[in-house]
Amino acid sequence: MPKFVIEREIPGAGKLTPEQLQGISQTSCGVLNNLGPKIQWVHSYVTDDKIYCVYNAPDEKMVREHAKQGGFPANRISRVATIIDPVTAE
Repeated sequence: MPKFVIEREIPGAGKLTPEQLQGISQTSCGVLNNLGPKIQWVHSYVTDDKIYCVYNAPDEKMVREHAKQGGFPANRISRVATIIDPVTAE
């Protein structure tokens, strides 16, 4: 299944409380349950003013639908072409 990185501009994201992050996560999971098993949230990285999310999904349209239903920004969606890591150097 294709993998996507979603850049979400959220001013002050790095200052969100654990409770706020839990609420955001619960909203995301609720939308994912409604959309069905074809879309999966892998994990997210929270920085000062952005959240970068990694999703498995059949297409960008489904990623955008998740953002729409959850009320999340999806400022940039990039399909991952390949993954490299230290093992790639061997």
